[in-house]
Amino acid sequence: MLTGLTALVGLLGWLQKQPCASSNFDFIKTTTNGCYTDIYPLYYVRGLNDGKVPYFDSFSGSDTIHYVEYPVLSGGFMQLVAWLVKPFGVDGRGMAFFNVTVLFLIVLAIGAVLATAYAAGRRSLRTGLMVALSPALLLTAYINWDLLAVALTALALAAWSARRPTLAGALLGFAIAAKFYPLLFLGPLVLLCVRAGQWRAMGRMLGGTAAAWLLVNLPVMIFAWDGWREFYSFSQKRGVDWGSIFFYLQDHGLEKATSDTETLNLLGTGTFLVLAAGIAVLAFVAPTRPRLPQLMFLVLVAFMLPNKVWSPQYVLWLLPLAVLARPKLPAFVVWQVGEIAYFFGIWWFLLSVSAQTPGQDLSGTMSAVLSLDAPDGGISEDVYHLALFARFVTVLALAALVVWDVLRPSGDLVRADGADDPSGGVLDGADDVIALSRWRRRRGFHHADVPLAT
Repeated sequence: MLTGLTALVGLLGWLQKQPCASSNFDFIKTTTNGCYTDIYPLYYVRGLNDGKVPYFDSFSGSDTIHYVEYPVLSGGFMQLVAWLVKPFGVDGRGMAFFNVTVLFLIVLAIGAVLATAYAAGRRSLRTGLMVALSPALLLTAYINWDLLAVALTALALAAWSARRPTLAGALLGFAIAAKFYPLLFLGPLVLLCVRAGQWRAMGRMLGGTAAAWLLVNLPVMIFAWDGWREFYSFSQKRGVDWGSIFFYLQDHGLEKATSDTETLNLLGTGTFLVLAAGIAVLAFVAPTRPRLPQLMFLVLVAFMLPNKVWSPQYVLWLLPLAVLARPKLPAFVVWQVGEIAYFFGIWWFLLSVSAQTPGQDLSGTMSAVLSLDAPDGGISEDVYHLALFARFVTVLALAALVVWDVLRPSGDLVRADGADDPSGGVLDGADDVIALSRWRRRRGFHHADVPLAT
């Protein structure tokens, strides 16, 4: 059932892109209809149509030479599809590239849903349905190649839950080779393994991660160093993106800080490190060892909230972890509404920017939405800021609820029926070795209504 429903949502997502596909993804039509994708234009802009190989062949941009700015496995994915569409005519290759990529991404979405359901244990159907039927999956699945890393991360978590740490590490290493963000999950894995004293599993996981990442990256590092490092140098040099909270702050008191890339990087990285330190403390002071998806979700949110780049499709990164961390519908639905508001908000704002119009105010925007139409000329910057905060606040609120569940595990839905950590693998049911809660228990400071054993 999960496979069929995910495929159906994938098909609906493809249909949602068709108003743009029919016009070869003309920018005005894509922003008006909210059906933008990077996949089609980058086939041409990155030289894949001319037979250029990512990392090994450069392309001209402005007055400088550039390479594909994605991690190696994502670039390999792009190259694979470019090879597959060569038999198509020159005029049809771009659309074939998009459609074949979509087929692969649907398969990856199915893999992500099934892996997430497996990692959920007893609540597999509920969790799988929440991911498969997510509006965010339908709207953002084909904006970019993110589902490759999402699926590999979900498979890694499923392998970990099956107590196969080496395989989990290898899959996580491949995920890191596709996108940077899965690297963050090494932190929660290490923290929880330390608390539970699972040193051997931790070592096998880290070894698998390093081996898989090197297997993919080392050949390109050796033979195409400049192309390989493009992703990292590009990430450092990027300025404030439309979806970042800094986009709002740059016009509200942080103009100088956000205009300097080094200061901007320092602000974002510094804020993340402070939040990550708080999560590390939480991992050891929580009365019951946090579940792995809870910490993975929190560290990813800590990375995204102060980031200078937060693209619409990044919701896919959060989706499997959010439903595993807190499989309750009310807050999940509110979060999805926030993501939908941002999804259409960003395209309609870019419409007003590209058309050089002031855009509709809130009243005009709501009138157009209630009429099931796009606002004429897009939306104003003030309305866009509301959409930006709708996503920011709902993600922050969901993270706060997860923290509350960690501190009061009796309210955690997953643990309500006596389970510990279905996604935890060797952590599931393991005793604590290092935890402040053990010290508190010995000193008699624990709460009677909070379970202390894991």
